[in-house]
Amino acid sequence: MTYEVPMLDWSRFTSGDDRDGFVRDLGQACRKTGFFLVTGHDVPQGLITKTFAAADQFFNLPVAQKAPLDIHNQGNNRGWTAHGSENLDDSQPDQVDRKEAFNIGLELPADDPRISDPFRGTNQWPDLNGFRETTLEYFAAVHRLGIDLHRAFALDLGLDETYFTSFLDEPLATLRMLRYPAGDPSKDGIGAGEHTDYGSITILMSDGEPGLQLKIRDGDWIDVPMVPGAFVVNIADCLMRWSNDIYVSTPHRVQVPRNVRRSLAFFLDPNPDALIKALPGTGAAKYPPVTGAEYLKMRLDATYAEKAT
Repeated sequence: MTYEVPMLDWSRFTSGDDRDGFVRDLGQACRKTGFFLVTGHDVPQGLITKTFAAADQFFNLPVAQKAPLDIHNQGNNRGWTAHGSENLDDSQPDQVDRKEAFNIGLELPADDPRISDPFRGTNQWPDLNGFRETTLEYFAAVHRLGIDLHRAFALDLGLDETYFTSFLDEPLATLRMLRYPAGDPSKDGIGAGEHTDYGSITILMSDGEPGLQLKIRDGDWIDVPMVPGAFVVNIADCLMRWSNDIYVSTPHRVQVPRNVRRSLAFFLDPNPDALIKALPGTGAAKYPPVTGAEYLKMRLDATYAEKAT
């Protein structure tokens, strides 16, 4: 069987010209590879460029200025993760990822009653002109795209088009800005170890530098193409569970790039109180129900567990 990452033009759905065809092609991608490229979206290229520039500005700061924003400060998955502080591949406990990242989540006012809920809290912001405004604008734009893509998922799964909307409107979503330093893929370890993502879907924009690979079902790795202006979207574990394993969450990794590699990864996790259980019409449930917050905690605890020194 040949595995390719399909490219899907979102305007086929939004224009109404070929909604059924788009849904059919999307459903096939979700069942076969769990990865697809999305073109024809309405996230402005200017905003994407500005967000990459904001991320570069942050990562270029001295460590002393980034350290006060460490992700462990607040316990809500927001802030800076230093180079070598993560290990996404549980099977390789001594192998750390060769990357650094900065996370933001849904921005809430300080007096919002949800602020003390699990994984809520406040974002940690660097003192950089325009950083907060730009990254929040990008967060909102990609969040809208993620909700809209779930309209097509719903139709493919035989549900009402708006089925997922109320589960995703106040999500435990994370925008993660990533930088992988240049190195030698043959001897410098791994950029990000083999893993699957936690939430519903991931919407990734790369700067075009190769490195992202997915693992097909015979165990081989294939490169995910980097197409200018196209998002890479993959099904994550929560949506696979939700769909009762109709959709597939595919293992992937990032090889050490030969040049600096930058990406913007938007992880769309459901609302904290969303009950994740087998969707109507998908047969006998393979998993017990779990809330969005419970599931995210379970996955993050494994990723950030303290390593023996």
